[in-house]
Amino acid sequence: QVQLVESGGGLVQPGGSLRLSCAASGISLSINAMGWYRQAPGKQRELVAAITSGRNTGYADSVEGRFTISRDNFKNMLYLQMNSLKPEDTAVYYCNAGTTRRVFTTGGNYWGQGTQVTVSS
Repeated sequence: QVQLVESGGGLVQPGGSLRLSCAASGISLSINAMGWYRQAPGKQRELVAAITSGRNTGYADSVEGRFTISRDNFKNMLYLQMNSLKPEDTAVYYCNAGTTRRVFTTGGNYWGQGTQVTVSS
């Protein structure tokens, strides 16, 4: 069974940085892509960034140039480096895994429990 566990969230001032990590276990060969989604209060969950097993990446327009997604296939780890954070980045961030088509659109089958990121002065 696939399990995803996020870490690295917290409170940061505007303009600051955070690095989220996701530890994956029980990965199956059907999983081709991983990604980060987020959900702010009162809003729908949205794709932030995604990466294929071949390390092709995609980003939401709102984070392009500020966030970087990466993965370590050997360690089964996924990362999200977040720089120049803004208050509107405040949300619960979820690690996601599944087929490329699903992760890059509505989300793959596997989700972590989420980690809170709060950007505030």
